[in-house]
Amino acid sequence: MMKNVIWFNQLGMDDVKTVGGKNASLGEMIQHLSGMGLQVPMGFATTADAYKKFIAQKGLGQKIHRILGDLNVADIDALKQAGAEIRQSIRDTPFLSDFEADLEAAYNKLLTLNQNKDVSVAVRSSATAEDLPDASFAGQQETVLNVSGLSELMQAVKVVFASLFTDRAIAYRVHHGFAHDQVALSAGIQYMVRSDLGGSGVAFSLDTESGFRDVVFITAAYGLGETVVQGEVNPDEYYLYKPNLAANRRAILRKNCGTKAIKMVYAAPEENLNSYVKKVPVEPENQLKFVLNDSELHELAKAIVLIEKHYD
Repeated sequence: MMKNVIWFNQLGMDDVKTVGGKNASLGEMIQHLSGMGLQVPMGFATTADAYKKFIAQKGLGQKIHRILGDLNVADIDALKQAGAEIRQSIRDTPFLSDFEADLEAAYNKLLTLNQNKDVSVAVRSSATAEDLPDASFAGQQETVLNVSGLSELMQAVKVVFASLFTDRAIAYRVHHGFAHDQVALSAGIQYMVRSDLGGSGVAFSLDTESGFRDVVFITAAYGLGETVVQGEVNPDEYYLYKPNLAANRRAILRKNCGTKAIKMVYAAPEENLNSYVKKVPVEPENQLKFVLNDSELHELAKAIVLIEKHYD
């Protein structure tokens, strides 16, 4: 049994302290909703304890404590220098051998589950903070997309670990009175869906402006969803009426076609970019089209309602 990683289908909301809220929730949905038709790509999470052991080794923790000890986060230049030094130190520190072995074994199992074909994964951060129920770390840490191969995976996990010390994350903890060592990180490694060949976006189980709870609000754009999450595109917007969804009747209330000027897609290795993804223009004729058709909208909205009911 691997002690440094846990598969999503073995996780639930009781494991937030172990793998953070994001990874715990992915496991919760796989365990309880996959049998009801919800499709969540498989993956695994590194544990918060594995992160703590990594940070504690070879004086790394002491170095981080020394750098942050008398840091004035109001001094932007000092904050920038401190963050950069810590992140580089984390990237330069080798993983412990047992952690590296568990990560390799889990990744190889992903390959086996995919019939030994090339696997592209997303490596995402899931922060966890003991005894800090009011802490919110959403959007503060890094995500690395289109990671393929064990060496790239190891590098991506380090990037995610290091992102706990972005300038923004450091300042947030200081301003809210959180000790830096109270927060740990779990990396989620998950199969990627080739949404770069289609579309993706963000969905909500209510109208985010009015708070009206009888609608599902969906946003969508071409390519990978990071452009929508980061607000880099003007996406399509769709509103669907929940009572009609429950009655299996047409539920679309409104559709707004966004400009969707760019999209994020996979980058080919031979392009020699500093990233595994890139942004490209969307063809003018496709900017005028909706990303999702009516059938897809109804299927997606029903999935959102299913998730909402489970968490209510």
